[in-house]
Amino acid sequence: MQTNTRIQLSVMMFLQFFVWGTWYVTLGTYLGNIGFKGTEIGDIYSTVSLAAIIAPLFVGILADRFFPAQRVLGFMHLMGGVLLYFTSTMKSPSEVYWMLLLYSMCYMPTLAIANTIAFFQMDSPEKEFPAIRVLGTIGWIVAGIVIGLMKIEPTALPLQIGAGISLLLGIYSFTLPNTPPKAKGEAINIGKILGLDALKLMKDRSFAVLVISSLLISIPLSFYYNFTNPFLNESGMEYTATKMAIGGQGTEIVFLLLMPFFFRRFGIKWMIMIGMMCWIARYLMFAYGNNQELVFMFYIGILLHGLCYDFFFVTGQIYVDKAAPSSVRASAQGLITLVTYGLGMYIGSIISGRVVDYFTVAQVKEWTNIWLFPAVLAGVVLFIFTIAFREKATIRYERKMETTTA
Repeated sequence: MQTNTRIQLSVMMFLQFFVWGTWYVTLGTYLGNIGFKGTEIGDIYSTVSLAAIIAPLFVGILADRFFPAQRVLGFMHLMGGVLLYFTSTMKSPSEVYWMLLLYSMCYMPTLAIANTIAFFQMDSPEKEFPAIRVLGTIGWIVAGIVIGLMKIEPTALPLQIGAGISLLLGIYSFTLPNTPPKAKGEAINIGKILGLDALKLMKDRSFAVLVISSLLISIPLSFYYNFTNPFLNESGMEYTATKMAIGGQGTEIVFLLLMPFFFRRFGIKWMIMIGMMCWIARYLMFAYGNNQELVFMFYIGILLHGLCYDFFFVTGQIYVDKAAPSSVRASAQGLITLVTYGLGMYIGSIISGRVVDYFTVAQVKEWTNIWLFPAVLAGVVLFIFTIAFREKATIRYERKMETTTA
């Protein structure tokens, strides 16, 4: 790959995740500050997951069959920038819900489209992609640092900054290398696009257990994304978005790099089990810590994000790649994405908001009880997975790690 192309793709990835990182973590704090209830906040966050369910249709039909990917990326971000700005001006729950749903339907497809553009320019994606994709995580971290240091988490400014960067990325996208539609002229198969071709793999017990566990564990994940920032701010922590970005996404990078070592030491089943144990530990840290002498428990909870995410989701993707025949491997990855970021987090967003409201008395949130709910749920999922999942074969760790990272 030419140096100029590498720089272009790296900037694209940085801006792609910078946009998301500006508003996603702090949205709950802002909405709570303008008087929204927990149920309303959870419902609004669910729009992102609804869009994740619909997103493959955009990619599979528009970018894969009709238009160059870089133009679709540019159009989506230009539309998204306008919609995100208008979201920042809305004050009623219903207005924010529908406007953010429209925005999310523009943004979520761009995650796959950006990857498509990058892969098309590469001769060896397994070697070249990780160094470019990591710029996306760095973009998320930098966004969190900026928002945190500016102390604007309870305001609409993060949404407006995200809107401005989205417009910038929209314009920039039209300068990216040409990426023609790879499936032009092919018949549209909705089942294949959504990954439903892989449902036949559910006949295998271990595969079915992993899919069901992934669905269920995504519910407590929504508690972390939707309400950790409001919780830490209410607890009196300063520069919360900055600390969450550096601690959470920073450890995500570290443990991703260390995963080949852990695979050789523990294997897939224990990796996933350790990941779920960390989910339980994280929520217990939030439940029983405080911003005084026990503040270290809050920091441990933040730092555990890397283990929680990498050891469950990334390891799960590796297992899917191992278990699925080559003919349905792409569909299987699409299915696990649909189940986690789509259905699982949608259900989690709905439930999390209602749990927060249930444990809110006289406008005071009982955070200990709120965090114990996802801790117990993660414990149930861990029990089911432990007794039902069977790891069948040794995996070629280095090759699989490269494939999943790419």
